[in-house]
Amino acid sequence: MSLFSALPDDPSLSDPLPTSPLPLLGRWMHEACDGRVQRNPTAMTLATVGEDGDLSARVVLWRRYDEESGFLVFHTNRESRKGEALAERPEAALVMHWDALQRQVRIEGPVTVSPDAESDDYWETRDRAAQIAAAVSAQSRLIRSRDDLLQRLRAEEERYGGEEGPPVPRPPHWGGYRVWCRHVELWVGAEGRAHDRVLWSRALEASGDSFHAADWSRMRLQP
Repeated sequence: MSLFSALPDDPSLSDPLPTSPLPLLGRWMHEACDGRVQRNPTAMTLATVGEDGDLSARVVLWRRYDEESGFLVFHTNRESRKGEALAERPEAALVMHWDALQRQVRIEGPVTVSPDAESDDYWETRDRAAQIAAAVSAQSRLIRSRDDLLQRLRAEEERYGGEEGPPVPRPPHWGGYRVWCRHVELWVGAEGRAHDRVLWSRALEASGDSFHAADWSRMRLQP
């Protein structure tokens, strides 16, 4: 009997492969979230390149997926290191890994700033402490001590009237980004490292704040 099974336990990437990866990506994201397979199923690594050419990566949370257009949305301080990098070079790479499902997603593509209305809508869903912290934090900048940070947060909390005060407005430096899927690689783990790995790619042509997309091409890769 061969050491290598004909099919992995997860047949998601079995032939015939779908023309577009976007519906399958959406299904995977829903399954990861609905099953609560890990504490933060919406976590993804975001990699950027700064003005000086230095690479940088950090974990952010995706908050929206537009399956029809093919972009993911995350939110952050636009004056942070990643915000500065994206302003200089609006391209990013994403990685999501759900080890309990033996699935991994890699996405690469251009980045655009989310419309204000989209950022406002998400801002209103955040709890008050997160809003206050986002409003006061000069993300990625030096601070003398944790006590100094807490003093600033408490001062801002008092300025906004504590827990029962008026709504905290979204600061202009905080908002969303859309990462558009130019390349999508889906991976399914299997015994003996006979993993399934498929890459979809398409050309994207900028059109205002959006993109016109060509048809997807796809290829199966060795694990």
